[in-house]
Amino acid sequence: MKRILLAFPLFFLFLLATAQDSSKIRFSYDRQPAGNDEIRLIITAHVTGADVKLFGLQTPQNKDAFSAVVFDSAAASYLKDSLVQKGNLVSQTDPVLNAPVSFAKDSLQWIQAVTLKKGDSAVIKGSITYMYLAGDAFASFEEPFKFYVKNTEASGEGSAINGTKSGAAGNQSLLWIFLTAFAGGLLALLTPCIYSMIPVTVSFFTKRSKTREEGMKNAILYSLSIIIIFTLLGFLITLIFGPAALNNLATNWIANIIFFLLFVIFGISFLGAFEIALPSSWSTRADSKAGTGSFWGIFFMALTLVIVSFSCTGPIIGNLLVVASRGNYFGPLVGMFGFSLALALPFALFAFFPSKLNVLGKAGGWLNAIKVTLGFLELALALKFLSNADLAKNWRILDREIFIALWVVIFLLLGLYLLGKLKFKHDDELPKNDFGLPYLTVTRLSFAIASFFMVVYLVPGLFGAPLKGLGAFLPPMGTQDFNADDLPSGVNLKSLTGQGGHAGSTAQYTDGLPEPVKYAAIMKKNEPDVVVNNGLITYFDYKEALEVARKLKKPLMLDFTGINCVNCRKMEAQVWSDPAVMKLLKEEFVIASLFVDVHNDVDIPEAEQYVSKDLGKKIETLGELNTDIQVSRFGSNTQPFYFFLDGKEERLVPDGFPYDALPDLKGRFKAHLEKVIAEYKKRNT
Repeated sequence: MKRILLAFPLFFLFLLATAQDSSKIRFSYDRQPAGNDEIRLIITAHVTGADVKLFGLQTPQNKDAFSAVVFDSAAASYLKDSLVQKGNLVSQTDPVLNAPVSFAKDSLQWIQAVTLKKGDSAVIKGSITYMYLAGDAFASFEEPFKFYVKNTEASGEGSAINGTKSGAAGNQSLLWIFLTAFAGGLLALLTPCIYSMIPVTVSFFTKRSKTREEGMKNAILYSLSIIIIFTLLGFLITLIFGPAALNNLATNWIANIIFFLLFVIFGISFLGAFEIALPSSWSTRADSKAGTGSFWGIFFMALTLVIVSFSCTGPIIGNLLVVASRGNYFGPLVGMFGFSLALALPFALFAFFPSKLNVLGKAGGWLNAIKVTLGFLELALALKFLSNADLAKNWRILDREIFIALWVVIFLLLGLYLLGKLKFKHDDELPKNDFGLPYLTVTRLSFAIASFFMVVYLVPGLFGAPLKGLGAFLPPMGTQDFNADDLPSGVNLKSLTGQGGHAGSTAQYTDGLPEPVKYAAIMKKNEPDVVVNNGLITYFDYKEALEVARKLKKPLMLDFTGINCVNCRKMEAQVWSDPAVMKLLKEEFVIASLFVDVHNDVDIPEAEQYVSKDLGKKIETLGELNTDIQVSRFGSNTQPFYFFLDGKEERLVPDGFPYDALPDLKGRFKAHLEKVIAEYKKRNT
């Protein structure tokens, strides 16, 4: 046990290191046919941060700080020879590690040869564990990758398609997951189950220990036990499900329904309808083993706290696991560590400074007010998951105005509750002033103002206002039933939104562009706000858009997107909405919005159905068709991703343009569009 306790701080430092900035290293993927049924898969790591050192592969001389590329066991039969590393490596002795290391400051390439028989295809998956030094801080991350590889029978040349971040949601930064989980732990501290236990537990250790030092030691072991328990939970989730399964669940309509139901149950529980608790026998057994005589006694005290407080921590943990499911392999692990760290800190800190316990104040009705507030927020977030499933299955039960109306009601009720106008089962009366009259605290009033502000902000959305700040959460504008013509006489939507009105049936489309025909009747509801509100016309069928582009002699922009793609909505709200960018999109391009997650009720004609070698399945729906186009022709399985073609279906620029969090995304996208336009004009002069 002593060895475990000694090793745990090292594990703690490792997790802190993983919660650094992953944007300092950016990856690109390519392939090169090498003849004789051989294809070279090329992974390039670009160092984007200043004063950043990316460590190379492990060697006998470079064994303390290194990166690694690991292929899944299913790919073993395709791999040929060893992984090759290329780049300008610098070797030196690191002063912190006091060991030799090799690193690059610009880029590194890792090349793996694979072999396939002519006409065969394969999916080759793996992950990159890379480590870098930025200044004096070490950081480590894991980046999953996927290559769709085929050996074309006609020419013998190979092609590879990659998707570094599978699914519309993409990988969340480990730092973001850690901070979100840490904030969740702080919220859990403010629930009645935990808050009231802090002074009792700390007093137990300080009063029943023989010396102050022993009390501090026991409190620290208690805190470490809480961290170990929750971190092991994250480890087990990762071990059982793995990153791919969690990410697939996050975008599956059935999983979204399950998440919706869980959030509703948790929300109602927080409102006081019932308590969610683990079996009492669990806490009884844990409590029977608790004591301060040994580490195991303290460990079981912590386990008792975890079990007894599950009614408060369970809903928050459930929400955090949904967030972590969109991360990479370490997502649940880092998430649970961040949550438990915040939860354990007060027990250790107050053990060092027991005289400060009086700052906690009494556990009163204000704690239940926090719990009820979380309940309202749980119900609001639950609607997002129901919306995801609704859009995927085309049920049309939660269109945009219905979603907004429900949020208006939820935040209005929350505001009234915070003002003391609504009471729930466990609520106390408001505190009274010197005159015996109930009053609001400034904190409670501030949250009530924020809630009513949300209501006021949401109301114009009922009439078609874009609500850009919430664009990634709301259903698309295409599901909105109201438009400018539905407003009462004398009401101008422009005055409500500060911009042009909702472009429903009266939209002023780009001159010369015919309205879309194929799949338009069912797909227009999925058009994002930026398209509808700016009168931008997009097509939903690749061939139809290509034919229009040829007739009008304009470059074709392929927008690989998704109904439930949060990053797609961010890209549209942050970049497409810029006036200069929108002007280029409307005047210079024909745009095909190819949704990859549309399946139900959007079947392609039977005569156009076929079997895809790359996906290994029959293509029957529009979503499958668009996915196959992106995978087989354009080397990507990430959304959003933009590719630009001329009338001969040849790329106007070699690379597509993905969404990223690097600086000046708007400027880089605009420059990319201008480069495409210049190349198109050059080819057609």
